[in-house]
This record gives sequence, structure tokens and C-alpha cells, in this order.
Amino acid sequence: MGGSGGGSSWSSGSSSNDINELIRRATERTEGSSYNSEVNDLLQNALKGFNARDIEATQKHLNVLKEAIEREIENSVDLLFGGSIRKNTFINGLSDVDTLVLVNNTSLENKSPQEVLNHFEQRIKQRLPNTDVSVGKLAVTIRYSDGQEIQMLPAIKTASGFRIANPEEGKWSKVVRPESFARKLTAVNKAQSGKVVPTIKLFKPMIDKTIPKGLKISGYHAESMAIEAFKNYQGSRTYKDMLTHFCREATNLVKSPIQDKTGQSLHVDDYLGVKDSPDRVKISKFLGRLTKQMESSDNLKSLTKWQEWFEE
Repeated sequence: MGGSGGGSSWSSGSSSNDINELIRRATERTEGSSYNSEVNDLLQNALKGFNARDIEATQKHLNVLKEAIEREIENSVDLLFGGSIRKNTFINGLSDVDTLVLVNNTSLENKSPQEVLNHFEQRIKQRLPNTDVSVGKLAVTIRYSDGQEIQMLPAIKTASGFRIANPEEGKWSKVVRPESFARKLTAVNKAQSGKVVPTIKLFKPMIDKTIPKGLKISGYHAESMAIEAFKNYQGSRTYKDMLTHFCREATNLVKSPIQDKTGQSLHVDDYLGVKDSPDRVKISKFLGRLTKQMESSDNLKSLTKWQEWFEE
């Protein structure tokens, strides 16, 4: 009789539905856990590749540039790393190498910023005639065939910071403090268990593959948005979830200029224009689409898009 009672329990509609629901949930948890693990493994492997940058090759480039700049001037210049190398967000082929060229105690010290930039451009072009060299308002940019890009900013070191070119006035700027921004990023990164800097490294190649070249987000801009996106973050600290959060937040952050409160430079994202400018709106749409693709991949437990973004 007990056996028949047991049979009745298994055959009842409500019990059968309950069991099927439990099985479905267990299957979803297993599939979700496997999917999350596979995505995070993929991102971890991508980071290993990004971190294996060729510092020796970069240093050789910088040595040649330093020798070229020093020609025909009194005393030698000093180079100070800034940008993504200083903040450890560098990715070979995707990140600019920003270098402050200190002209203190040289015959360039009393020249205007534009005169110093022109000197850099002329000497570098003489030394590297087959390399793409261009001069802007703040820096001379050297683009190499291996994909590496180096920007050299003339600077005068003072007791409290550095003076760089002020493009609006054609003079040396007020004192800026590159180390202030690096400290702020370091603090946010530390508060999030060291996961913010790797997330920035993952963000860079993903947007490079999905946003048109004419709408590129600068490395400094991406880092500034990351500080805003993660300063009060309370979510999961897996790379997948943090990268999805960053893209979601950047969709809105990119629409408005970010004021540089650190004294790192004169500009953060002025290159995109005023709030809700056409370029800002376009980039926001691309980032919004990217976020939806990530969320859809999560819902479908599909690796396809992640593999497109991060598998070579």
C-alpha cells in the first residue's frame, strides 16, 4: 500500500511539475556556472597576452627619439613616462605611450611650446624619414609600422609639478600633476580588489573592434570613465561582470565632458566636443549596442560574441 502511495505521489501533476522545475533550475545553474567560468577564463587568457608587452622594443624607440631630439641643443633632455604605461593600462598596439620630455636646463627652455614641438618634429623626421610623424598642439606623435604609437609632450619641471603646452594661449600651461591622476586610479583599483585596471585593459581592445576608427576613445578618457564607473561599485568582481558594468556606465558617461579635477592635463575628452555632441551620441549608441550584446550573451549562455572580441 505504501508503494502505491509513493507511485501516486510521483504521478500527481503538482509533484511532477515541481520536480521538473527543480531539474530546470539545477540545469540552468550548472549551465550558467559553466558559461561564466568559460567567459572569465577567456578574459583571463586575453589579459595574459596583453600583459606580455614588448618593453624592450618600446625602450629602443624612445632611445632613438631622445637622441634625435637632443641634436643641436645644449645639454640633454630627460624622459618621464606618463599615460598608460605609468598607470599599467598599456596594451601593445592599442595604447599610446605618453612621454614627458623635460627641457629644463637646455637651450629649449626659453622657447615657446610650439617652437619646441617644431624642433621635436624636425629632428625626429630627419632621424626617421619613413615613419609617420605629426605635430599637434600638445605633442608630437610618432606612429610605427608595428602599431605602436608614442606621443612626446614637451614639459618644464617645477617644484610642484610640470608645465606643458597650453594650446589655447600658445604658452606654457599652469602647473599640472600627472601623478595625481595615477594615484586616483590606483585608489579606485585597490578598492575594487585590483580588478579595475584589468577591466580597462579588456575594454580597450573590445571597443577598438566595435567602434569605428574615427570615433576612437582615448586611453585617458577610458581611464577617467572607469574611475567614475567604479568609485561606488558594489557588484560582482568577476572580469565579465565588471566589463559589462563598465560598458553600461560608459554608455551614459561618454555623453558629457569629464572635468579634469586632478591637474593631469588640460583636457580629458574635449576632442569629442560639448555635451551630447554628434560624436558623443554616436559613441554612446555603439557602447549601448555592445552592452546589449553582452547581456544577450549572458541570457543565452553563448560564448560566440566573447570569442569574437577576445580570441585572436
